[in-house]
This record gives sequence, C-alpha cells and structure tokens, in this order.
Amino acid sequence: MRARDLRMLPVVVSCAAIALISVLLPNISGFIAVACWTASLAAVGVALRARRSHGAALIAVACVAGAVAASHVALAEPGRVAAAEYLGDRVTDHVVRVDSKVEPGGGMLWFTGDIDTPGGVVPVRVTWRTDSAASDGLDLGAVVRVTGRVDATGRGDGAVVALRATHIEVAEPPPHLFAASTSLRRGFVNDVVAGLPDPAAGLLPGLSVGETSGVSEDMHEAMIISSLSHLTAVSGSNCALVVGIAFAICAAVGARRWVRVVVALGALVFFVVIVTPEESVLRAATMAAVAMLALLLGRAGAGVAVLSVAITVLICSDPWLAASYPFLLSSVATAALLLLAEPLASGLRRWMPRALALGIAVPLAAQLACQPIVLLFAPEVPLLSVPANMIAAPAAPIATVLGFLACITQPIPVFSYGVAAIAWLPSAWIAHTALTFSSLPMASVDGSVGWWGFSALVLIGALTTIAIIPLRRGRLSRLVRAVSSGALALIIGVMAGKVALESVVAPLTTPRDWAIALCDVGQGDAIVVRSAGRVALIDTGPEPEALSTCFAKLGVDHVDIAFLTHFDHDHVGAVEVIAGRVDTVVYGPTDDDADVPSLDVLGAGEVREGEAGMAGTLGDAVWRIVWPRNGGTGFDAGNATSLVIDIGGGEVPRTLLLGDLGEAPQRVLAGAGAVAGPYDVVKVAHHGSRDQLDALYETISAPISLIGVGENSYGHPHPDVLEMLARTGTLIGRSDEDGLVLVAIIDDGLSLWREHG
Repeated sequence: MRARDLRMLPVVVSCAAIALISVLLPNISGFIAVACWTASLAAVGVALRARRSHGAALIAVACVAGAVAASHVALAEPGRVAAAEYLGDRVTDHVVRVDSKVEPGGGMLWFTGDIDTPGGVVPVRVTWRTDSAASDGLDLGAVVRVTGRVDATGRGDGAVVALRATHIEVAEPPPHLFAASTSLRRGFVNDVVAGLPDPAAGLLPGLSVGETSGVSEDMHEAMIISSLSHLTAVSGSNCALVVGIAFAICAAVGARRWVRVVVALGALVFFVVIVTPEESVLRAATMAAVAMLALLLGRAGAGVAVLSVAITVLICSDPWLAASYPFLLSSVATAALLLLAEPLASGLRRWMPRALALGIAVPLAAQLACQPIVLLFAPEVPLLSVPANMIAAPAAPIATVLGFLACITQPIPVFSYGVAAIAWLPSAWIAHTALTFSSLPMASVDGSVGWWGFSALVLIGALTTIAIIPLRRGRLSRLVRAVSSGALALIIGVMAGKVALESVVAPLTTPRDWAIALCDVGQGDAIVVRSAGRVALIDTGPEPEALSTCFAKLGVDHVDIAFLTHFDHDHVGAVEVIAGRVDTVVYGPTDDDADVPSLDVLGAGEVREGEAGMAGTLGDAVWRIVWPRNGGTGFDAGNATSLVIDIGGGEVPRTLLLGDLGEAPQRVLAGAGAVAGPYDVVKVAHHGSRDQLDALYETISAPISLIGVGENSYGHPHPDVLEMLARTGTLIGRSDEDGLVLVAIIDDGLSLWREHG
C-alpha cells in the first residue's frame, strides 16, 4: 500500500468522528459546525500561502467534510424535534412511503420509510406484528397508511420515531421498477427455489440478492455463530461482480470506455433496486460509482481513496450513517481488506505457502477489524470464523452470480429454474459449512458486552497484527514483536483458562452429591432436582446461555421430566436448551393455545398439562402437583396458576416449589389444606416479591429457602420478605448473590452450598 493511497484516510476518519459526535450530541452540532468551518478557512489560508502544503490541504478538506456533516445535523435537528412532537404518542392513517426492504423476523415485519409532517418529510422506522399474507403489496416504493403507537428513538438513530403499527393498509403498491424488483425477489423465493431442498434453497436468495425471508431461524443462527452472516448481506463483492461482468461484456463487444462505464453504472443501479438500498449496499454502490467515474476521467483510483471518498460523501449526505452498525461493519471490513489483508499475508508467508497465507489473511483481517464492533450488539465471539470463511468463500461468488442470474431471468422459467438448480450446489456448500461449524464444541464463546469488551478485542487485534505483519529489521522491531507476541499469548491463555473453567473444569469444581440445584439464570427461575440418576427441571430461566452454563457445571446432559410452571419469558425463555434431550414435559395452564404447539419441537415423548393431583416418581423421589386445582381456580392463567410442585424422598429433601404465586392464590392454596408442613426446602414464590402470605411460610417452616433472582427494577427480593424469612430461622440461597446454589442431605442433615459463598 503506497503512502499516497492513504491520504484520504484522515479525511474520512475526521468526518466520521465529527458526524458521530454531532448525531449523538445534536445540541452542540451547531457549535461543532462553526468550529469546523472556521478551521477549514484557516487551513485553506495556510495551504494557499504554502505552495506545497499537502497537510494543510488535507486538514482543510477534512474540516469541510466534518463541517458539512455537523451542519446537516444542526439544520435538521429542529425539524426532527418538531416532527416528533407533532406525531405525539399515536398515529392514525398516517401516510408512510416505504424506502427499504420489508424484513420479517420474530413474527413481525419491519421497514423504514418517510412520513410527511408540517415541518417537512422525516424518516421513521415501522414494525408490524402480522403474518405474511397480510403484507401483500408492502415493499420498497409502496405508499401505506399506518395506525399505531409512536415510540421515541435513541440518540444517533436515523429514524425520528419508531412506529409500532397495529394496522397497515397499502394505499399504493410499489410503482414501475420497484414493482418489478418486488416481483422478482418474491418470485425467486416463492417459486424458483421453492422446489429445491432446504436449507440451501432458503439461503440462495440471501446470497444472491439479499432476500433473507426464506432463511430459517436455525440457519440464521448457524450463519451468525459461524460468522458467515455477512454473505447474506449484499456488499462490495456483489456490486463488484455485477459491475465487472457488465464492463467485461461491453469490452468484449468493443464498446468505447464511456459506453462501458455508462452500461456498468446502469447495471449497478438496476442491481441496487433489486437488492434494495440498505446501508451496506449504499456504501458498496457509491464506492463502485466513484471508481467508475474515476475510470471515465482516466484516473483509476486506489482502493483506499475510492472507499474514503464514498464514505465521506455518504456521511455528509446522511450523518446518521456514522452510528449505523451495518454501515460501520461494511466500511470497516472493506478498509481491513484493503489495508490489512496484504501485510498479514506477507507475514504469514514466513510459515506457509502464499496461496494459503492469502486465504487466511482475508477473513482474519475482516475478523480482527469487525469483531470489536459486533461485540457492541452481539455478546458472542466466534472462534472458528477464519476456517469457516476459508471453506465457504470459494462458493460465495458462484452462488451470487448464478443466483442473481436465476432471479432476473424468471420470465424464461426453463432457464431460471435450471440456473437456480446449479446455484443450489454452492449454496448448499455454504449452508452445510455454517451448520457444521456452528455445531462444533466451542464454536463461539460469550463476550463482555460494552466498551470493555470492545477495547479488549481492539487490543487483541492490534497485538495480533503486530505479531504477524513484517516489520523493519532492527532491535526495536524485534522488541515490539516480542512484547506483542508475549502479551497476546498471555491474553489468549487467560481467556482459554476462563473458558475451560466455565466448561470443561466447571463440573470438577462443583460438589457431586447435590440433590437440588438453583441455577443462576438472572431474573428468572431454573431449578434442577436429581434422584438416583434421574433429573427433573423446573422452569428454564430467560436465557439459553445461562441454563447451558448451569447444566455444564452440574454435568447434566439429559432431562427426564421438565415442569414449565407457566409461560412467562423468565420461566420458559431458555426452553430450547432441552430440545431433543427431554423425555416428558408438564406445563401450566395457558390462555394462548399457541404456546402448547411450540413445545412439540422439544421432541419429548409426552407433553401434557399439569393440574393438582398429578403425581409421579423421579428415581427414589416422589413428586406431585398441588396447584392449580382441578376444575379451575378463579384466577387468570399466568403467575396465579403457576404449577406448585411438592417433591421429596430418597436423597431429595422434602421441597415445595411455589412458582410465581401471589398472596391471593397462596391463601387459597393454604386454605385447601394441600400444603402440610414442615418442609425441608421452599422455593420462594415470584423471585421474593412482596406479594406473599407470611402465614404460608410459617406453615412450611423450611430451614432452607431458595430465591431465583437477578438484576431487576422490581425490588426483588423485597426487604420485607427477607425479614419475614429471617424470622422463621431459614437459611437463604439467592442466585443473584450466591450464584449456583446446591442443597443436599448429608449424614441425615441438610447442606447448603453457595458458588460465591
């Protein structure tokens, strides 16, 4: 990389930094703009006085770019504030022009658009909980009428407000080219690839035109864990392929340079409309357009300069892109490939052949640059990203080109279907690569969310780069490399030790003679009971990772019976962890029949609703359900009708698990005589909320009380409840302070073990 190729980097960095500060602190954007304009004038003066002052000229350009971005924010802020006030907290039949692809996810549709206000047109973000059948005609370019709730957006969000729609009516479907684009994308998913085997069939439209509506949740998760999700986000490589093919065809027929450029730009515009103008697409398309313009003028630009011009132009026109994760990732990944890939490959060539070194350097450069940003919104670090990308990369351009060709040739069905069938092969290669790597042990590890995790990964990336790239010969270079290598080895060793402690070593550090385990799953409940090698799970907690960690510590890999006391997220959010490894599921009452079919995916041999009187065995222990009573309780389904379970016998102390019952259902339960104390262990209801019946706990008279609780804003556990329990003389194990809590019978007495005790 030549030094002159890097001259624009200070400009784009300065402009991006100023734009980011301006959108995060809009109240001072005017001051920033004035300061930048003043600095630019001063720099221009210095540059004019000095005949060869490249530095002053670059400072002037950087200040002008930053001033434009800050001025844009300052001028737009009053209108954005006025628009938010005008929209209030609800809209009814407001007209929104859709300016993005309509994406499905989590049972919802979401898109961005523009809405008219007295102060002008402002951008909004819309989400709508609906099924796909209700969204006919809803796509890029459509005009819709939206009714729903208005929520404020955070600082740095390009959308002025977020609309949570309750009803959307398509007033005008996408016009002209947009209608053709919508038809091609949806036809590609619903018709062309519909007869091909999944998961590759659903993945192919994502690889070629960025249409991910056919990608299953499992496939989406596998792509993320294996760090291959960028392949379904249209970026520079896709645009480069389209532009390159169009340019090559024109060159083959002997067209002049300006004709080649015009045709290539036309193909680029058509491609952008087909895939929709998302942030990464805009960056890639602008970069391609700048390169084409430079070629037309006879000045082929270096990659870094073209990238810098494209980013600067985009941030000046839309400063809120500086706070957009897709835009940041696209820009940083491209910069990493331009700046780091070749030096890393040169360094790796000391130990391996050139082709292999380059194959490793490309995904490694992107991973080192992008992972710190990814960690800010996704708390996982993929460990197998580089080999996964090396294996998948050769198939990606083939799937992209053939898939795009199959998409745009749908008017010729025979050709389109045939090309799609061929494109299915590289798509299948990528799909199975993602599924294979995501299923491997330690495919990813949990990372520290926030700026600490970001800073740590930036440091690791810098140390890795210094340790690999060639440095000038000399004592100082050897010292720098040695220090970097040593520090990197130390950090990797500490991280590997931490991972080992939480996975392989964890079962060795946990007592083996436990009978009851209160898992640390945050603000939620997850309790494991074990007797004679049989295991019962009562609720799962909210997060799969937390429950999986608890299972690893306990050495649990199979659940004989799972009780889901009720369907609140903090009790069933991690139910996917037991999919394929549970025999029987017993669930509490529900008002939503949709909850019950969702349990079928767990693969249990028996799934049934629990009620008072139901009983069974778990090894040497006996369990019975004492609430809700048969015939109804008079309470709505939910906390008040949580399953209450009495279990004990053998090595399991007599235990009462009270779910999330409040004082009123506790009073009915006590009055029915279903609870006959004393008990050895009680799971305190509803995470220790104040809504308790003191007399019930006096009847229970348990020497050990367990409270499943995490960081929360509800005041759980309530001080009055803790005081009430203390009066009964009970020992309290609470997961927020004690971590994993274990109960066992030892020498005819009770033992309470705390992980953090």
